Amino acid sequence: MRELRIHGRGGQGSVTAAELIAVAAFEGGVFSQAFPAFGVERRGAPVQAFVRFDTSKIRLRSQVYEPDYIIVQDSTLIRDVNVFQGVKPGGIVIINTEKEQEYSIPAGVKVITIDATGIALQELGVPITNTTLMGAFSAATGEIKMDSLENALRRRFTGDMAEKNIKAARKAYQLIGGAS
Repeated sequence: MRELRIHGRGGQGSVTAAELIAVAAFEGGVFSQAFPAFGVERRGAPVQAFVRFDTSKIRLRSQVYEPDYIIVQDSTLIRDVNVFQGVKPGGIVIINTEKEQEYSIPAGVKVITIDATGIALQELGVPITNTTLMGAFSAATGEIKMDSLENALRRRFTGDMAEKNIKAARKAYQLIGGAS
């Protein structure tokens, strides 16, 4: 089983990202599970969402404590939350940031940075980064196929909003090194 933990702030779409990643993974042929963890449930407060992937049914129902992957939607969380806690050696952490920063990264963990906010502003007109980071996750991990992600986005959003979100996800996918 592989596990993903998403760190964000209320209103950034962390829970939606987890749900859509799980849908895309399931469409790609694996069992998946997505669920949130809330604290003070208000806009701007730190939130976490989790996704599990496996080739067999998933019966585990706890939070994710030792993720293979981490997405950080807001790099300012790193000052207040130990986002790297428990990440497995060989894990991948994707951080939304426009500038390179020094992080205290556990040994054997790969960090990928992307200006997801800039892409979201360009493609969506708002700084909601979840779909952009889903595209980056697809390219960085291979856990979800881009076409499965696009299908999940089309089911969640309609019309122009679906196409804008897909464009943002594709742009991040290509920037991280996914095939066109």
